[in-house]
Amino acid sequence: MRAVVVTRPGDLDALEIKDVPVPAPQPGWVRIKVKAFGVNESEVTTRKGESDPEVTYPRIPGIEGVGVIDQAPEDSGLRPGQQVATMMGGMGRSFDGSYAQYVTVPATQVIPFETALPWEVVGALPEMFQTAYGSLTTGLGLSAGQTLLIRGGTSTVGLSAATIAKDLGATVLSTTRSPKRAAELRAVGVDHPLVDDGTIADQVRELMPDGVDSALELVGCSVLADTLRAVRRHGTVCFTGALAGQWTIPDFTPFVIPGGVRLTAYAGEAADLPAEVFRHQLQSIAEGRLKAPVAKVYHGLEQVRAAQADVEAGTTPGKHVVLLDD
Repeated sequence: MRAVVVTRPGDLDALEIKDVPVPAPQPGWVRIKVKAFGVNESEVTTRKGESDPEVTYPRIPGIEGVGVIDQAPEDSGLRPGQQVATMMGGMGRSFDGSYAQYVTVPATQVIPFETALPWEVVGALPEMFQTAYGSLTTGLGLSAGQTLLIRGGTSTVGLSAATIAKDLGATVLSTTRSPKRAAELRAVGVDHPLVDDGTIADQVRELMPDGVDSALELVGCSVLADTLRAVRRHGTVCFTGALAGQWTIPDFTPFVIPGGVRLTAYAGEAADLPAEVFRHQLQSIAEGRLKAPVAKVYHGLEQVRAAQADVEAGTTPGKHVVLLDD
């Protein structure tokens, strides 16, 4: 099969298309014929050699993918030809990922579905919907009627979180660093777009004097203290991402957390996105109630370099998706 392989950390030239053996699934694993996959920041860091220590080279990147079952254990409940999604769980890091015509993953890491949506739409969803949904449910326990602040709202996870939160019945405040991008937030249902100049707690409290019920932190530790100040007593902040690149707080003291405010974190796996929830999201997209924020579709493995370059540039909001044509 053909695959994109990173043989050594480096720039875009480190993404090489190679002919490699079709992987044989180990016991309890399935083989998926890949139809599409999203391109993510984490794969850029893997290519650069800045990812988790578990990553070794050569490596086929790709932390998510959608396609059809090619081979599965009889006791897995999966059948050849079945539409499936997979994500996370070490995929593209500790074992080879989805930047290929075939990928093998644990059967427990597979979400089956049926949809008539195009592969390029479905391919945009697994990682960002899993992260957004898990953050809002496992991380925050968000419910109808509550208020939510999304810090880093024009990221793919931020846009997805806004659509899911609105579907849950929440009031959503969401940030962007550029006033020109406020319309993008409104387009996915955000009630109150906020321009983030580094401090937003005062803006939030002008709208919600007691503070918001929940906040999803996607920008990182550099603004976490300010996000905490925007949340009401007994409200919760969930730390999920670090778009600004800062994952730690030097000389951290717990007293940076305002009295009565809760701080948690989320870094979940495929199991945190139940199959019925994913099917509901697909149906909601098909019916126009949810929007899949697809930035651009790339055709073939030959365009993976272009896709990663566009992700790094960050000039086009939404998910970048590679479609593999038969």
